[in-house]
Amino acid sequence: MIRSLYTAATGMKAQQLQIDVTSNNISNVNTIGYKKQRAEFADLFYQTMEYAGTSTSITTMSPTGIEVGLGVRPTAITKIFSQGNFKETSNSLDMAITGKGFFQIELPNGDIAYTRNGAFKLDGEGNVVNSDGYRLLPEITIPEDATEIAIGTDGTVSILQAGDTQMNEIGQIEIATFINPAGLHSLGDNNFINTTASGDPILDIPGLNGFGQLRQGFVEMSNVQLVEEMTDLITGQRAYEANSKAITTSDEMLQTVNQLKR
Repeated sequence: MIRSLYTAATGMKAQQLQIDVTSNNISNVNTIGYKKQRAEFADLFYQTMEYAGTSTSITTMSPTGIEVGLGVRPTAITKIFSQGNFKETSNSLDMAITGKGFFQIELPNGDIAYTRNGAFKLDGEGNVVNSDGYRLLPEITIPEDATEIAIGTDGTVSILQAGDTQMNEIGQIEIATFINPAGLHSLGDNNFINTTASGDPILDIPGLNGFGQLRQGFVEMSNVQLVEEMTDLITGQRAYEANSKAITTSDEMLQTVNQLKR
């Protein structure tokens, strides 16, 4: 009887985590470059009361045994790096990656972070930066007299300066990929850093060796699908209620036992 109380409690904790993850996905449905997460679970170890194959007579044995499960536990929260929808912005510094790859961002402490958020701007020195002012790597500096900026699908950055009639190439954007992107550590602000699980970054020019290409004037939106998340939210809520009902039922059965009289 007591076992069911603890077992149902693990189910409530697991479904609370499921709802937490789903809520985070829903809250970031309009976040540029956000990648949805998925909570994963596994059953806990089993209390074996009778092993399968135990003899039940001289000539027979138990075909299944008796094993009682002790609940559920979370095993992972996996990042899903499927492609999000593209939104046209007509901003010459906005970029979206079609396919694999991450932009490289220099953090204030000198570390390199990786992001799918391609909403870039210029700082007071003409450097291409993100919304927090962190520089895009390799560094791209736009001259003050530039009248037009063109970014090719291969990451080449060209400008047209006042008085010129031809575009001049001023830089090359490189993107990074990882053997296991799901192993990246989330920093928030749409930034990731590599870990032992993700492997070291592999750098190359967009469009080469399976890397994604760049699209100027677009940003990649969140890959969250609201219909799926609402379904997961309802499922998690109902599972939470069912586990709480199991605790209530166990409590009522214990109450019945306590009310027994000689």
